[in-house]
Amino acid sequence: MPEIELFTIGFTRKSAERFFGLLRSSGARRIVDVRLNNVSQLAGFAKREDLEFFARELCNMDYVHLPELAPTKEIRDAFKKDGGAWNVFAESFLQLMNERQIERSIPKKLIHQGCLLCSEDKPDHCHRRLVAEYLQQKWDESVSIRHLS
Repeated sequence: MPEIELFTIGFTRKSAERFFGLLRSSGARRIVDVRLNNVSQLAGFAKREDLEFFARELCNMDYVHLPELAPTKEIRDAFKKDGGAWNVFAESFLQLMNERQIERSIPKKLIHQGCLLCSEDKPDHCHRRLVAEYLQQKWDESVSIRHLS
């Protein structure tokens, strides 16, 4: 049995019904928002205050925003706006997490049964997957990762 259960989810291309249904049935206890900016998203239910309210009321979940688990604006823009290569983004972001030593600064109890949230629909080319896999590699305990989609 893994000592740390970790989930991930993106809200793009999901209705509020599907998004909160996935969260509610996942077994996660909190949303761990890993976006740099959590107030100006297209989906209204994914804005910080709304998300915190819906998580509590619909899913009985806590909400925490951890921007230290997000790429810098420069790293994100080089990939998203400038059409950079995924492998360059991934390498830059992994280096940033290593410099930030997130495996030491982020409490394991906050991640356990947490669901990393960002906007990307799928985890394939998303930093939430990189965060999850980075922590899985760095922490000695067994970390299970389940992507909700």
